[in-house]
Order: sequence, then structure tokens, then C-alpha cells
Amino acid sequence: MSEMVRVAVDAMGGDNAPGEIIKGVCDALRDAEDVIVHLVGREDDIRSELEKYSYDENRLKIVHASEVIETAEPPVMAVRRKKDSSIVKALYLVKDGTCDAFVSAGSSGAILVGGQLIVGRIKGVERAPLAPIIPTEKGAALLIDCGANVDAKAEQLVQFARMGSIYCEHALKVSKPRVAIVNIGAEEEKGNALVKQTIPLLKECDDINFIGSIESRDIPFGAADVIVTEAFVGNVILKLYEGEATFILKTIKKGLMSSLRSKLGALMVKPALKETLRDFDVKKYGGAPLLGLNGLVVKTHGSAEAVEVRNSILQCRTFKEQRINDRIRERLMTGDDDGV
Repeated sequence: MSEMVRVAVDAMGGDNAPGEIIKGVCDALRDAEDVIVHLVGREDDIRSELEKYSYDENRLKIVHASEVIETAEPPVMAVRRKKDSSIVKALYLVKDGTCDAFVSAGSSGAILVGGQLIVGRIKGVERAPLAPIIPTEKGAALLIDCGANVDAKAEQLVQFARMGSIYCEHALKVSKPRVAIVNIGAEEEKGNALVKQTIPLLKECDDINFIGSIESRDIPFGAADVIVTEAFVGNVILKLYEGEATFILKTIKKGLMSSLRSKLGALMVKPALKETLRDFDVKKYGGAPLLGLNGLVVKTHGSAEAVEVRNSILQCRTFKEQRINDRIRERLMTGDDDGV
């Protein structure tokens, strides 16, 4: 058996906690024998949900946390004051080495703040970017950053590109991932001051496959594997991406149900449509890793259901198996990794 992967899971975070969180945990334990989960949250609530499932009790540990950080709370204040919250206690499990990774569908702000304050950044990493995996016509792509650093500098975007390239190559198995920076045109003279400052620095990086600028309309068609931007633009792209996908699906369903003829046609195309749409389901990729920390922190959607929680836990296993943090340390120190 491979080395065990220990994951701290916030049982109380998200719209569907603790029910969907715990179901996802039990599914992950069933599907991966090398995973140990530390469920962090209110013990009575956790045990009540666990009664619904069968699981390997030797690979599930309950860590009681009496408090919950709510989405609307100021993140810094909440992390500092709620020491017995599920997010804070779970992050300390990563900091002290009890766990390799942390997964939560809870407060994004508290997770981002807590990840950097408690787990801490790898030496040499200036900022830790949030990097969700998004579907494209040619497969998965990494959008980095999408919510952690709205005022990033050019040198930090270069680090984002290097860390994202490592993650894409080793976790997503993309050979020589194409790295592009979000811009308003393909020409180098276009863009704001940050983009214009960053492009020459990216061109000088021998350890990434930089292909230039990418316009947002080209992202869904798979024009790049690692899409670099600061968090404000990245978050706008991500939210528009998700909203447009929901809008298109609703529009298709409305059209298919508009008449008897369309309903009959829907029965015929449903299997093919369902198979096609499966490729664009972000849930299958898991959550968004916060790269560059001393341990893995993964943020899932606030509305995450069991399948996304399960996949986020399995994502942590891949992260450890592929030594992502070791490779980031090596790349920052030497300009290259061992390529193993």
C-alpha cells in the first residue's frame, strides 16, 4: 500500500454541512484505502450524521470544535478570535504535521487568511494564489489567481505561473503546460501596467512554457493550460464562467421542454447530452488548491455536495503523491525541479 495521506476536513463549513460533507468523506474512505480523514467540527453533529453510513473507523478520527466561522464574519478577526472553530483547528492539524492537507467548503476569506497565517508560506513564496481547475474544450486548465491576491505585483504573477505550471504538469499530467497571461489582446503593447510589466519577466523564465497573452474569450476553447492573472480579474472570469454555464444549461432545458416535439427530441438526445456535459462538470476536479503553503489547503464551493468533497479529498492524495510542495521548493531554489 502507498503512504497514507492524512486530510483534515471541515465538517461544519458550507451550505450543505455537515450532511454532504460527511457523505463525501465516507465515499472517499470507501474509494481510497490510503486516506485517513480527521473530521473537525461539533462532535455530536458529526456522530449523528456518521450513523447513516458504513466506513472504516480506523481511518476516520473526530476532532471536536465548538465554534463555526460564518461566511459574513470579517476573516482576520474570526480567525484570531475563534480559536476553537472547525477551520482554525483543522488548519493547526496541518501546521503541526498531524495532517497533510485541509479541505473546506466554508468561509473563503477565513480559509485564505488562516492558510497563510497558520499553515504559512513556503520560504521564498511571496503570495499564495488560489488556483481552481476549470473545464475547457481541450480538457482541464488552471486559473491562477482567482481570489487570494487582488493587488499582486509582476514578480508575484511570475511565481504564480511557475507554481501553476508545476501543479498542472504533475497533478493534471499535462506535458509542458502552456502558460498565458490574461490580457485584452494578443499584442504585447496592450494591457494595463501590471500586464505590461509581467510579460517580459515571463518571457525570461526558462522553466515555463510561456506562450504570451490570452483573451478571456479563448479560455473555454483550451488556448492555454495555465491562465495567469491577479485575483480581481481571475475571480471575475471564474464567476462569469460558472454563471454562463448555469445560464446555458437552463436555456437548453427550457428549449427542450417548450413543446411536445422538443420533449420527444429531448428523450433522444438526453444520453449524448448528458455524456457531453459531464466533461464540463467542475465537481469532478475537486476544489481549488491554495498553492505555495507549507501544507495543502483546498477550498471547495460553498454549495459543495458529496461528490465534490470526495474528489477534493482524493485531490489531496494526488498532491502528496506528486510531491507538489517539494517541487515548488526546488523550483524556487534552483529554477528547475527534478522532473521525476
